[in-house]
Amino acid sequence: MSWTYLLLAGVLEVVWASSMKLSHGFTRPIPSLVTLVTMAGSFWLLAIAMRAIPLGTAYTVWTGIGSIGAFIVGVTFLAEPFNAVRILAAGLIVSGLVLMKLSSS
Repeated sequence: MSWTYLLLAGVLEVVWASSMKLSHGFTRPIPSLVTLVTMAGSFWLLAIAMRAIPLGTAYTVWTGIGSIGAFIVGVTFLAEPFNAVRILAAGLIVSGLVLMKLSSS
């Protein structure tokens, strides 16, 4: 169950990071509220996951999900650059996540 909490925490990290971008420096009320609520939920789920998952593994996976998710949202919805170097960087992050997961088994 801890891995499920960690996955959900990572997804909420993508939501709060994306809504923070849309808040334009917390000047738009709805995206600002979404940012704060999902940020709190993400941290709460991360804390619960850390009861059973080592700190280094949990934090690495959480930030990795957030990084890859934010990259996907950025290129898909925000017209951010999509090139070979960025794809390679994302692939390296995913490789690190897989290795971290395998090392904690």
